[in-house]
Amino acid sequence: MLLFPLWEILTRALISYLECFVRLLFIGDIVGRAGRRTLAENLGRLIDRHFVDLVVANGENAAAGYGLTGSVLRELFDSGVDVVTSGNHIWDKKEIMPILDRESRLLRPANYPPGLPGRGSGIYETAAGIKVGILNLEGRVFMKNLDCPFRAAEALLAELRLSTPIIMVDFHAEATSEKQALGYYLDGQVSAVIGTHTHVQTADERILAGGTGYLTDVGMSGSQDAIIGNQKKNAMDRFLTQLPVKLEVAKKDPQLSAVLLTINETTGTCEQIERIQQK
Repeated sequence: MLLFPLWEILTRALISYLECFVRLLFIGDIVGRAGRRTLAENLGRLIDRHFVDLVVANGENAAAGYGLTGSVLRELFDSGVDVVTSGNHIWDKKEIMPILDRESRLLRPANYPPGLPGRGSGIYETAAGIKVGILNLEGRVFMKNLDCPFRAAEALLAELRLSTPIIMVDFHAEATSEKQALGYYLDGQVSAVIGTHTHVQTADERILAGGTGYLTDVGMSGSQDAIIGNQKKNAMDRFLTQLPVKLEVAKKDPQLSAVLLTINETTGTCEQIERIQQK
């Protein structure tokens, strides 16, 4: 005769298992109001369903598709996001400049020139007190001529590893080859390298030989009846006319794109990586 019901035994076993790991949910580029709406509607359920310990989201397109404002940043935090990363569009709204300096939960790419507002990495704690390092980098292929993201990562990781073996990298880059190169370059040194920026989720999630989780692009959270989150007609007119037609954020059929990482608390290695698309 069992001393405890089967469901209780299984629940205790699950809790014991989860206590050895950190479950990190990383949400792809939030685009405009549609992205913020689908985030607010789905994040709580995802946290409960997957026993999420920490939520990170790229928010550089969250304010009307370009940049970030103080009120939108608060909205992301109120929805359940713990840390907001960004990319090349973080500079689009001037009001974010002083916020970058005073809000430690907001990151911008670390490989911008010295002296700019904000920070490119940070250490954050889960509700259980487990420390997690987040590093934000930007690519250079087909983008701005920034400092080398490979060498910037190398310099910052030495400091982050003094606090925790659990480190996730948001690599905001255009070229697939550059993202793959950084993934292999940092394999065994970080828990995961996850790409952002292209707004299209790739299907190449895997764990590299050294234990680093990798995904070329996590995708975007916003309208799917769109061209990378923007209204289709305006985007097509740009290609047809080669004129600088103003892009407007689309609103229909929003979807949240994310990746769930299960990371060993002791070693920092990624044990499981799972793509998520949630309407």
